[in-house]
Amino acid sequence: MKLNKKQGEFLTQTIDQWLKDSVISTEEAERLKGSYAIRPFDWKQLAKYSFWVAIACGVIAFGSLVADDLLLELVEKFFSSSDIAVSVVLGLIATGVYAWGMARRKAKPEQVFSNEALLFVGVFFTAASIAYLGKALDTGSGNYSLLLLFSTIVYGFLGLWFPSVMVWVFALLSLGSWFGTSTGYFTDWDPYFLGMNYFMRFVLFGGLLIGASFLMRRLAPLKDFSPSTYVAGLLYFFIAFWLLSIFGNHDSLGSWSKARQLELLPWGILFGLAAVAAIVYGLKQDDETSRHFGITFLFINLYTRFFEFFWDFTHKAIFFSILAFSFWLLGRKAESIWNLEFLQNDETESEAP
Repeated sequence: MKLNKKQGEFLTQTIDQWLKDSVISTEEAERLKGSYAIRPFDWKQLAKYSFWVAIACGVIAFGSLVADDLLLELVEKFFSSSDIAVSVVLGLIATGVYAWGMARRKAKPEQVFSNEALLFVGVFFTAASIAYLGKALDTGSGNYSLLLLFSTIVYGFLGLWFPSVMVWVFALLSLGSWFGTSTGYFTDWDPYFLGMNYFMRFVLFGGLLIGASFLMRRLAPLKDFSPSTYVAGLLYFFIAFWLLSIFGNHDSLGSWSKARQLELLPWGILFGLAAVAAIVYGLKQDDETSRHFGITFLFINLYTRFFEFFWDFTHKAIFFSILAFSFWLLGRKAESIWNLEFLQNDETESEAP
């Protein structure tokens, strides 16, 4: 079994601890250590990053070609033609890329990253095709929500059909864009929708996605997409809640600038309680994702409040000294929790008959 350096070090330390605690014998420890090897270089990560760099370079190369005068003239002629025709051509290119990607998946399933990179290119052409379709069908109403909903349905279908988590993530991004634009359009772009500004709306949207991810775990066709939906929901929820804790439920920067800091404090408290709830849930359910999100945004909340209340009238040397000391305390607390965990394990083992 081939492991990366971090995994190998963890497994070696675990086996050494078992040997020290007499859980296994010396012979068993040697046998376990001989069952795996540490890769000197993580080629998997290199492959993944290389394909993303290749895609970025491809986009740059495309832009460089378009910048050429002759090619620029040809591109202008192409894109100045019928929007429907451009949409169809781009859609056909996307279909060809998807077909190529599916064929590669069947022929070379082990080349995961190159196959996903092809699907990403297909997503790019799909987005362009849908954009030109919307341009062709535009009536001047300014309602882009239906176009975003259509792109959500397309990406969702493609993500389930391939299947591809990456394409599914694009569906979730399109769904969030649709939610924001549709609620704005229904209120004639008024800042409030049912008494909620955009930040509060996306707190609700993130909560709905989190709930949907739990439901997806029970549905076989959607089970593999539950983790990505869960993470996307947590991102929407906590980022929106963080912004809500800063700006409150105000309708403009003007009204927000007139608000006193204490008026916004309840939002910060609610944000902190949400982070604590995520930590508690993560600890009880052994949900590492929820626990990490909760801890991360709890400290983001604390330091946001710290900057809000103390930045203006605290000497910067004192301010950052307080930050350094607080992080030192955090490290000490984490160390004590880590040690306590092992002490409890030792006590449990010593009490065992």
